Amino acid sequence: MELINFRVGQKTISLKILDILLTERFEDNLTALPNDNKSFIGVKDYMETPTPIFDLGIILNKQSTQDSNLSLVDLFSGWEQKQHEWFFALENSINQNQPFNHNTDIQQSNFAKWYSSFKTENEDLRAIIERFKIPHARLYSRANKLIELVKKGNPKQALIELNIERNSNFMQLIRLFESAKEQIVLDYKPIIIFTTKDGRTPHIGLLVDKVEDNISYKKEDIKPLDKLTDVGFEIDPQTKNMMRGLIKLEHKHSVLIDPSAIFRPDHLMHQHTEETAEYGLF
Repeated sequence: MELINFRVGQKTISLKILDILLTERFEDNLTALPNDNKSFIGVKDYMETPTPIFDLGIILNKQSTQDSNLSLVDLFSGWEQKQHEWFFALENSINQNQPFNHNTDIQQSNFAKWYSSFKTENEDLRAIIERFKIPHARLYSRANKLIELVKKGNPKQALIELNIERNSNFMQLIRLFESAKEQIVLDYKPIIIFTTKDGRTPHIGLLVDKVEDNISYKKEDIKPLDKLTDVGFEIDPQTKNMMRGLIKLEHKHSVLIDPSAIFRPDHLMHQHTEETAEYGLF
C-alpha cells in the first residue's frame, strides 16, 4: 500500500495515494459559510465542485497551526522584551550606582532553561535557538564584571564596556529573536489535500502544514487503536472516526487517516456519506 505522509503541527498523518486527487498551495481564498464545526474553514471550487475544506490542525491538535505559530511568535516576543528589561536595568544600575537586582547566574536563568528544553520539528528554528546560548552566556558573564567595576568606583569604564556589549552580544541576541520569529512565519506554507472517494470527484479538502514523504506499508504494519481506547484514552468522535491506526516510522508514529469518514457540512450534502467501520487497506 502506498501512503503519503503530511505534517500537521507536531503530528505526522498518512493518507493512501488513491484517496488523494491533488495537493495545492493554500492561498487563504476560501468562501466562508455558516457552520458550527470549528474545523470547517470554508469552501473552494475544485473541478467545478464546491468542496468543503477542513483544518486538520484543529481536528487533531484543537488549534490551527497558524494560531499555534502566532502564539509561539508572541512567546518569543515576550522573552525578547524580558532581555531588553534586563539590559536596561543593568544600564540603570550602573548610571545610578545602585545594586543590580536581576539574575546574573546563567544556570538560574529562566530564559536559558526555556531555550535549553525547547523542542521543534523545524530544523532551521532549532539551529537558531541553539545560537542563543553563546551571546546570552557572555552577557551574564560580562554583567558580573561590570558590576564589579562599579563596586570598585569605576562606573565610567563600566558604561564604556556596557556599550560594547550593547553593540555585540546584546544586539546578536536581539537579532536572533527576530530571526526566530521570522522563521516561524516563513516556514508555514500550508497546503490543501483534495481527497476523493471514487478516484474522480472531490470529497473534501484537508489543510495540512506540508508534505513529508512517500512510504510503502503492508497491512500488518498498521497498528490498531484498540489498545489506546481500551485503557480509557479518550478521542473525540470526529477524530476517532477518521483514524484507522498507527504506523511506526523511524523515531515516531504516523496516524493513518480515512478522509471519507470526515462528514460534509449539512448545507453541502448532495449525497449520503457512508462512515464505514473498516478502512479499505487493499
